[in-house]
Amino acid sequence: MENSNISWTDGTWNPWLGCDKVSAECKNCYIDRTPPLRRRKKEKGLEAFGNVSRTETTWGFPGRMQKQSAKFIAEHGRHYRMFTCSLSDFFHEDADAWRPEAWEIIRRCPDVDFLVLTKRAERIAECLPPDWGQGYPNVWLGVSIGVMKTADRADKLRAIPAVVRFISAEPLLESLAGLNLDGIHWLIAGGESGKNYRYMDTDWAEELRRKCESSGGTFFFKHGSGPQSGKDEYLLGRSYHNWPITIQGAGSLARLQL
Repeated sequence: MENSNISWTDGTWNPWLGCDKVSAECKNCYIDRTPPLRRRKKEKGLEAFGNVSRTETTWGFPGRMQKQSAKFIAEHGRHYRMFTCSLSDFFHEDADAWRPEAWEIIRRCPDVDFLVLTKRAERIAECLPPDWGQGYPNVWLGVSIGVMKTADRADKLRAIPAVVRFISAEPLLESLAGLNLDGIHWLIAGGESGKNYRYMDTDWAEELRRKCESSGGTFFFKHGSGPQSGKDEYLLGRSYHNWPITIQGAGSLARLQL
C-alpha cells in the first residue's frame, strides 16, 4: 500500500502474509485484525498465525515507488520509506523460497528505503543476499525488543553490517535499562494498542530516550499504551519524531549521526 498510518514509515510492502508468535511481544499482535488477513481467511481459509502465504498483487509496488522517486526526493528531500513485511516477518522460515525475489526487487529500487523489522534476529545472517557486503544502502535492518528476555536480538543485529540498525521497543512492556545500544542508530519506542493492551510506564520510554541519546543514537517515540494506536504522541513532554538519516539528493545519503 502507498500510505500508512504508522508514523515512522510512508508505506508498507507485504510480499507475503501471516506469521507465528515467537515471544511475549507477539501476544496481542495486530495482524489478525487487519483487512488483508481477514480477507485471506475468508477467501482462502488461512489463519493469520500458522499460515504464511505469498501475496499476488503487491510485488510491483516498490517498482512503482522507484519510478516516482525523483519527484518524491525533490518534494521531501529524502527517500520514500517502506516498512517491509508489516503483516509477516521478512525472515520467517516459511518465506525462504520467495525471499531471493524480494531481495532482487529491493536491489532494483535504490531510491526507496526498505525498513526491515524482525523478531527472528537469529536468521538474519543466513538470509542475506550473497552481495550484501557492508549492507545495501537502501535497507535499514531492525529487531523488535519489548522485554529484556529478547534483548539478545540487539547482539545479533549488531553483528550484521547495515547502513542503519534500529530497534523497535514496541510494545514496550518493561524497563529496558540493561539494553546495550552500542552500534544501534535508531530506536523507536511505543506502548501497546488494541482492546487487550498491556500498560507501558512512561518512565520506561523516558529511560530509553535518555539512553538512546547518550549513546549517540536517534530516538523516535510513537505513542503511549491504550485502546487506539497513535495516541499520546506528546506523552514525554513533546513529540520525538526523529530519523537517523536524510537524503541530500537523488542517490546521495547523508552521513549517519553515529
